[in-house]
Amino acid sequence: MVNPESEDLSATLWRTVYQTYTRFKNCMDQILKEQGLTMEQYLVLVTIKYGNAPIRITDVARWLERSTNSVSMIADRMVKAGLVRRTRDKGDRRVVRVSLTNNGENTLKPATPANWEFIQKILSLLSYKDKHALASLLEMLKCEFLGYLNPEVNMAEIIKNSVTNQPDLYERMVKNIFPSGSEAKRQGGDKRKTKKKTE
Repeated sequence: MVNPESEDLSATLWRTVYQTYTRFKNCMDQILKEQGLTMEQYLVLVTIKYGNAPIRITDVARWLERSTNSVSMIADRMVKAGLVRRTRDKGDRRVVRVSLTNNGENTLKPATPANWEFIQKILSLLSYKDKHALASLLEMLKCEFLGYLNPEVNMAEIIKNSVTNQPDLYERMVKNIFPSGSEAKRQGGDKRKTKKKTE
């Protein structure tokens, strides 16, 4: 027998997850608008930078869990905007690789600390324990969704390579985006130094 309370809770969770994603995307689009980017374009830039460009369009799509066609269309618009360049692989002309232009690099630099500041502000509502629990629960659901979409996928391998099992992921991402370290940390350090000088 189906438990009505359990069904109501499942419906509430479904609605909450959808609304949370939608509002998150809207906030990100608003923040990144100052750099002339959408959240999708920003994620493509980060993936290219983090993926040690030039990177194949298919790899960008896989990392973002999007279709190759949709990422290719986003990349086309970014090429026209001067953010990304496309090149044909010398070994296999069918393979297209993408890399950041100088304009793409310069656009990404201010976008990432603004994005990270927003994420930190929102997540500051949660304790470390709550963050860890939320990450684990979302990862569990993500793997279940993936298993539904791709029944033949090796779930053990997916779980092994999940973000929650790579605690240094952000550190590595920041290192690739900001070779000299986190811009937010550096700005914080500069503010502290200025304060000391004026005291």
